[in-house]
Amino acid sequence: MYSGSTLFFSIFAFATCGSYSGEFRLSVECANKSESDLSIDVEFSYPFRLHQVYFDAPACKGHETEKVFLVGDYSSSAEFFVTIAVFAFLYSLAAMVVYIFMQDKYRENNKGPMIDFVVTAVFTFMWLVSSCAWAKGLSDVKMATDPDKVIEGMKVCEEKANTCKEIREPITSGLNTSVVFGFLNLVLWLGNLWFVFKETGWTAPFMKYPPAQEKQPAPETYGDAYNQAPGYGQQDTYGQQGGYQPDYSQQGYGQQGEYGQQGGYGQGGPTSFSNQM
Repeated sequence: MYSGSTLFFSIFAFATCGSYSGEFRLSVECANKSESDLSIDVEFSYPFRLHQVYFDAPACKGHETEKVFLVGDYSSSAEFFVTIAVFAFLYSLAAMVVYIFMQDKYRENNKGPMIDFVVTAVFTFMWLVSSCAWAKGLSDVKMATDPDKVIEGMKVCEEKANTCKEIREPITSGLNTSVVFGFLNLVLWLGNLWFVFKETGWTAPFMKYPPAQEKQPAPETYGDAYNQAPGYGQQDTYGQQGGYQPDYSQQGYGQQGEYGQQGGYGQGGPTSFSNQM
């Protein structure tokens, strides 16, 4: 998911670079003091086509002046950096609108996350390339606008009778900040790349889930469950072994063990009574 940070840091990146304007100041003191110029201001700005920037310096030959051009064209790296920042801002804005108002369309058939992942990967790579290119370009801009380096290329300063010196250096803190924002955007888009990758569902084959527990099949009828329950159905408490089952065939009721054959009331009782009478 995109956050508002990508929007703001993209703005900071192209704003600090694209709106930059700087200047430096130097002086040329001729042998003839009347021909000197002690305050020469040189201005330059984005897109840093320095070979088109020039200033008038005294030639120390009467009141003649000569045009001095700066050296270098660093517009390609600067414009590339600003272009990536602007397009990154526009894409982040469009992506947030889709996330908020068209979430269903975004997740339909999983095409939205896949397209988002590809575009985010491209912007991440572009941030890396543009930030590195602009960091190198900024280093060259600082070198080309260093007053001491500019003085070394001036013919009037080659004469020992003339004195050329630096008065003020250009302030490039804003350009340094643009490079920092460039690499910070790289980190943010790299983090977004991971979150968008998880939304694509491509990580599903690599996920490990716990094994499913097998459930025992339910009994088909209530009678089966009753017969399989311990203590019922197999007659182990009241059937063959357990419980109370008197044996009537062996204890005097079936075979007349004690009262029928020997000493009971079965056959001998009436005979003894008739004899005594």
